[in-house]
Parts: sequence; C-alpha cells; structure tokens
Amino acid sequence: MKCRYKISYRLLSLVGILGVFGSANANLMSDLTIEITGLGERRGQLCLSLFSSRQGFPDNKKYAIKSECVKITNNPMRVTFNNLPPKTYAVAVFLDQNEDSKLNRNVLGIPTEKFGFSSNPIIKSGPPKFSESAIMVVGKNINIQIKLQSVL
Repeated sequence: MKCRYKISYRLLSLVGILGVFGSANANLMSDLTIEITGLGERRGQLCLSLFSSRQGFPDNKKYAIKSECVKITNNPMRVTFNNLPPKTYAVAVFLDQNEDSKLNRNVLGIPTEKFGFSSNPIIKSGPPKFSESAIMVVGKNINIQIKLQSVL
C-alpha cells in the first residue's frame, strides 16, 4: 500500500511541476510588431511572411510559420504577429501593388515591386540569407522596422 501512495504522490508532483512550467512558457509568448516604411503612395497590399528557419526563406510561403497580406491603410503600416514563442525569426515583406499576392518580377527575375526584410540587410545580388535578416524575439512586445526598397 505504501508504495502506491509514493508513486501517486510523485506523479502528482510531476504533473504540478509540468503545469507550472507550462504556464510560465505561456507568459513568455511575444507579440512582434513590424512597422513598414517606404511605401510611397497608399495603394495595394503588403504581404508578409514570418520564418523560424532558413528553409524557404524568403519567398517560399509554404515554409513560413505565419504569412498574411493586409490592405494598406496607413503610411507607415504596422502589422503584428501575436503569441510567438521565444526564438530567432526573419520577416520578408513586399508591396503587392496589383494585389495578386506574389512578388512580380521582370524577365530577368528582378523584382518590380518594393520589398524588405527584417534587420534591413543591404541587398547586393539576390535575396539575403536567413542569418542576415534574423531577429531575436524575446519579451512581451517586440517592435522592428522594415524599410521597403526597390532594385529598379
């Protein structure tokens, strides 16, 4: 009989400890607010993708943990991704002027619509690597700014 009580007590203790860590982890969730500047005129929509690894970054939304397109209402625009666990992320955004939900390119593959990335890396030839756009999201409210740019 005594053995059963010890096992039950240990099991209840373990469940209690896991409950405390679970609620503590819920308190660590972050809201990431992105302010997008360099819009020019208020026309079209902004399409954003949030990545938690280099896989698919920056343009394969299939690998993004969150992505959305929002109608432009202000300049600058603010978009928030809520309830993110503490982690390293990278954001890719583009100004979708014709609202077709894709970054349009010319015949050479060069973007014809404005784009930007978290950490605002300098674009030399081709898109930045995940590590060049990476940001740490830790804390309740994280705010970053992305300045849109164009190649042409």
